[in-house]
Amino acid sequence: MKNILIINGHQKYGSSEGKLNQTLVDTTVGLLSENHNVKTSVLQNGYSIQEEQEKFVWADTIIYQTPIYWFSVPGLLKTYMDEVYAYGLFFKGAEQYGKGGLFTNKTYMFSTTWNAPEKAFNDPTQFFKGDGLEGALHHLHRVQEFLGMKPLKSFACYDVIKNPKIDQFVSELEAHLKDVLK
Repeated sequence: MKNILIINGHQKYGSSEGKLNQTLVDTTVGLLSENHNVKTSVLQNGYSIQEEQEKFVWADTIIYQTPIYWFSVPGLLKTYMDEVYAYGLFFKGAEQYGKGGLFTNKTYMFSTTWNAPEKAFNDPTQFFKGDGLEGALHHLHRVQEFLGMKPLKSFACYDVIKNPKIDQFVSELEAHLKDVLK
């Protein structure tokens, strides 16, 4: 049985109220609570830095459920990282830059929602030049690597504004979680 922290990184932006991200968090909690210890953080509701740090220490796996705004996480999630990822607890100095992460026994997963269509990621003639989802999240993976954590395969819901296929997204997320958290 693993300890799993699920972070809902949604931040209200324009007409985006966060219903899809909350649905995906609820799905993840429901599925994983059957066989794991689960804690959640909903950043939009506020948080205590010390409590969040304690959750990270407790967790074996961290799942970031977040929309992607302008090719990155919402400002609120970035601020959370700035405030919570403390020197001496999450990382320390090291001879080689980026090798001072203290969470080497932890894994993480990005579960993301995008307004971009899936074909924009995998087709070399499209916007992301065939880099795929992991390539589009490369900069976010480096943050977690800096902390010493190991990645689990990322998940994405695509084209969520124009084609909100909620039932399909939920079904795909359930299958993904069963695969990566065997």
